[in-house]
Amino acid sequence: MSFPAFDLAAFEAASGERRAALAADLDRICRETGFLVLEGHGLDDAVIAGVWDAARAFFALPPEAKQAVAPPYQGYAYGYLGPDAEALARSRGEETPPDLKESFNGGPLRVPEDASPDAMNFCYQPTLWPDLPGFRPAWEAYYAALEDLAARIMRAFAAALKLPEDHFDRFIAHPISALRALHYPATIGAPLDRQQRAGAHTDYGSLTILLPQPGSQGLQVQMDGEWVDVPAPEGAFVINIGDLMERWTADAWVSTLHRVVARPDQPARQSLAFFHQPDWDAEIVPLDGSDAYPPVRSGPYLMGKFQATGV
Repeated sequence: MSFPAFDLAAFEAASGERRAALAADLDRICRETGFLVLEGHGLDDAVIAGVWDAARAFFALPPEAKQAVAPPYQGYAYGYLGPDAEALARSRGEETPPDLKESFNGGPLRVPEDASPDAMNFCYQPTLWPDLPGFRPAWEAYYAALEDLAARIMRAFAAALKLPEDHFDRFIAHPISALRALHYPATIGAPLDRQQRAGAHTDYGSLTILLPQPGSQGLQVQMDGEWVDVPAPEGAFVINIGDLMERWTADAWVSTLHRVVARPDQPARQSLAFFHQPDWDAEIVPLDGSDAYPPVRSGPYLMGKFQATGV
């Protein structure tokens, strides 16, 4: 099959019937697959290259240097998570061995003055920066660029849902998004039974912006009961919607099950995932006015999902 793609720059430059047709195509993709390759994103190549270099340098550090920025206690959202620290399938109630990966995680760059104690103790905890020259500025430049890109995508989403294009703006004035750099070490021999590089899961928030290592393999989405490989083209992102957007659209759009498959003797693989999440207190209610889902607040909903994945 030809994997769905959407050109954001073409949408933003279009008007009238052409803009409406592109929005309708985006709506179709989000209803059918919830996954797409995003072209025309407009990000500066230097910003992308900078964060790739920073991530590679971090994962090349010796274990003790990476562990120096490990979360200080269970439930701390940011810092380094080493091997055997997470099993994403557990967020769906499936007991599996730990995922074959390590990650570095960072949170919002700005804290609103009226942040609640619960928000401060979870999503606004400080990011734990490694002692690595150039890492923090490269990370923050990429995070800021992805925050802007996510807002542009949310405006395209509004158009796709036939809403005013600024409809979601008031829900993402202070998004509690997270950026995760992922390293999947080379596999030696066969993995354990039901063990994956990232277990089958759906994402939790409004949308995810994934930057896979160009040409890499392993990311799969479930379509019509089958696992389908997701391409990793040079210069493009992979976008998927999350559970919160599925709730928002009363299941009109799908938060698709996906995984990073583990096979014997795979080479190492890296990716960068930006998990866009509406403001802590944003109340998510089905857009069609139905009672398909009860209202939830973005922050507590995310916190509950996050806590279910620990090992």
